[in-house]
Amino acid sequence: MILNNLLEKIPNPYAIVQNSLNAYFTTFHDHTASGIENIPEEGPIIFAANHTSFYDPPVIGIKNPRQIHYMARDSLFRGFFGDCLRSIGTIPVARGTADVKSIKAIFKALKKGEATAIFPEGTRSESGSLKVPQAGIGMIAIKSEATVIPTRIFGAYESFGKNTNLPILGIHIQVVYGKPLSLDALDSGVDNPERYLEASKRIMCAIKSIQPIKTTIL
Repeated sequence: MILNNLLEKIPNPYAIVQNSLNAYFTTFHDHTASGIENIPEEGPIIFAANHTSFYDPPVIGIKNPRQIHYMARDSLFRGFFGDCLRSIGTIPVARGTADVKSIKAIFKALKKGEATAIFPEGTRSESGSLKVPQAGIGMIAIKSEATVIPTRIFGAYESFGKNTNLPILGIHIQVVYGKPLSLDALDSGVDNPERYLEASKRIMCAIKSIQPIKTTIL
């Protein structure tokens, strides 16, 4: 109860978490972000990224000018930690099911002109390579008419891949935000029986086309 009262008095918990994680990744992984100029200052946004690591969600957001509504499995929303997740706008998702409540929460955030992050592949890649996307992100992108920012993360798999028990420090992690994808670029039309899957494939193709940016680490 005391911890919950303290949590309610924090003016901007998202900013505190963002700055803390930024300090960690910048210090221990020389984290860099490129393509920030591609992120619209306002309006609904879906950051669509490859997924290879536990690191992926924070890496997308720590240098991002937009606050992101992340998604996390509902089993994490327990006790004080669950309250912390809610305080930064995290959306609980029932793993392995068609969670209507979670989808509604995503649409609600996008309707308000906010941003969310979605991994088209659904689960982390065990090899670090890109996987076949699921239709979900295509459906959400088309129905919400949100701008999609294809996002690719480099170095997170090598630092903390699915089969790694502990993170390997010192590996450079880079996130690259690609050019925005409009609804016209994604939607193949209502006559296409695989309309949503096709949109997901186009998003995944845009992610695949992103290459790492050469940076100078001082």
